[in-house]
Amino acid sequence: MKARVKWTDGRQFVAESGSGHSVVIDGPPDHGGRNTGPRPMEMLLMGMGSCTAFDILNILDKARADVTDCVAELDAERADSVPSVFTRIHVHFVVTGRALKEKQVQRAVELSAEKYCSASIMLTNGGVDITHSFEIVEA
Repeated sequence: MKARVKWTDGRQFVAESGSGHSVVIDGPPDHGGRNTGPRPMEMLLMGMGSCTAFDILNILDKARADVTDCVAELDAERADSVPSVFTRIHVHFVVTGRALKEKQVQRAVELSAEKYCSASIMLTNGGVDITHSFEIVEA
């Protein structure tokens, strides 16, 4: 896997993935940015949320669950001192579908957290306390 991050000006960068997709990353004005994109640590958090939601959809798909929507809501805390690493992340999944079984969704969340989500497992191994919860909404 490869990526390229090019500085444009101030504290703005254009990051390009190996698959050819680009995103603007920027800082706040008080740090020299113009607030034109997410912060680097926000990108990390969004990447983790996407990774785990991706897994849950794959697992529920294989179980033939009738999922119509899946939202991962993330709430993170960072250390007060430098480096300001994540210390805690809570992920709450809102899974919408037809006749979804609580045990299936719970198992999908557990499998993602313990076995499949490379991003969250990497952060957990780095000392971040990651917790999960979910709710099921009938479509």
